[in-house]
Amino acid sequence: MTDDPALDLARKVLDSQPFSRLVGARVTAFGDGRAVLEVDVRPELLQQNGFLHGGVLSYAADNAITFAAGTALGPAVLTAGFSIQYMRPAVGRTLVARASVVHAGRRQAVVRCDLLTAAEEDGAETLCAVAQGAVLAAESSRD
Repeated sequence: MTDDPALDLARKVLDSQPFSRLVGARVTAFGDGRAVLEVDVRPELLQQNGFLHGGVLSYAADNAITFAAGTALGPAVLTAGFSIQYMRPAVGRTLVARASVVHAGRRQAVVRCDLLTAAEEDGAETLCAVAQGAVLAAESSRD
């Protein structure tokens, strides 16, 4: 628990997602149009060449984008879509997904997410992918 009720709630929401628990994701910042999601790199998250699997980067981008949008649109949000550009292989000890709202309307937000990996020794971060997505406020009732 922290002194930040919004961050505590975001952590509870993330923990309610079985896949997020499987990956070992954690929310480290949440509020004011921003969210940071982190995943520790471990062998079962790597692809055949020893790099962090692109699906893990994509997962982190999707969730960080949605959490950031939730700070602007409210807690009931759904990803409408996103794109990701991989720039270099992800290697390091921790994947960091930093998302920030670029524009928010009443029902939709556009969010950018930088995906970085932190190195073992000095903690220096390397940008490995960039994502952008649209998030919609969810309807209060299902059709």
